[in-house]
Amino acid sequence: MYKIVKKEILNPTVTKMEIEAPFVAAKAEPGQFIILRVNDDGERIPLTVAGYDRKKGTVTIIFQIVGATTALLNNKDEGDFISDFVGPLGNKTRLDGLKKVCIVGGGVGCAIALPIAQKLKEMGCDVTSVIGFRTKDLLILEDEFKAASSRLIVMTDDGSYGRQGNVCVPLNEMFDGGERFDEVITIGPLIMMKFVVKTVEPTGIPCTVSMNPIMIDGTGMCGGCRLTLNRGGQKITEFACVNGPDFNGYEVDFDEAMLRGGMYREFERHAYESTCNLFKKEAK
Repeated sequence: MYKIVKKEILNPTVTKMEIEAPFVAAKAEPGQFIILRVNDDGERIPLTVAGYDRKKGTVTIIFQIVGATTALLNNKDEGDFISDFVGPLGNKTRLDGLKKVCIVGGGVGCAIALPIAQKLKEMGCDVTSVIGFRTKDLLILEDEFKAASSRLIVMTDDGSYGRQGNVCVPLNEMFDGGERFDEVITIGPLIMMKFVVKTVEPTGIPCTVSMNPIMIDGTGMCGGCRLTLNRGGQKITEFACVNGPDFNGYEVDFDEAMLRGGMYREFERHAYESTCNLFKKEAK
């Protein structure tokens, strides 16, 4: 059993939890993920490590409430326990040798981007962070990104906070002004990452994407996170959870990944509604 030592509501749909898991905390690195079960008969879900404290023996996760399991997890409070918390899994983000990096995060994907920015800062890297949200009410982790970045640009679709527009707007401005980076690392919705890659591509700057959003089982057995990659003129198949989560953005077939990801939305919605109705009945 794994104790929830801290819980924080970041916005109406996103929650942050600090979990007591010393063995995971001892080995976790930015880019890796864990698999948890809320209770003994629950489903396994993968969640990216959003932070870790090796001294305290805790791992931070940040999750969006989209399905039954995340709704169950969000119903837990500080001092409660979850059944299983396994990791770290996946490959850590490769950061060696980087001196100047642009981190581009969107929505809850910023939770994955933050530990990468923090690690880069520890390494003495010049970090520019661009984070985007639909509206001010969905903004998360601004102070943390400020602390981890040499420069932070906040974008909102509706202009309710920061600058109005999507994350590609400041990227285009920087590139048009002649600015270059050793690498661009982007994490967020698939459609956002697709267009970030297209924006970066003319510059020839390496662009890494995290395909964590398409992971389901997290072990490579379900096949739901398989990716088609165009590598060296040949199409190959790899899995986000086993071979990633990080990939060369120029190789990823985003259109296929988005089509496959949409297959589960209706199932998630029904599962989430059933779980919420159960909570309402228990409250009565």
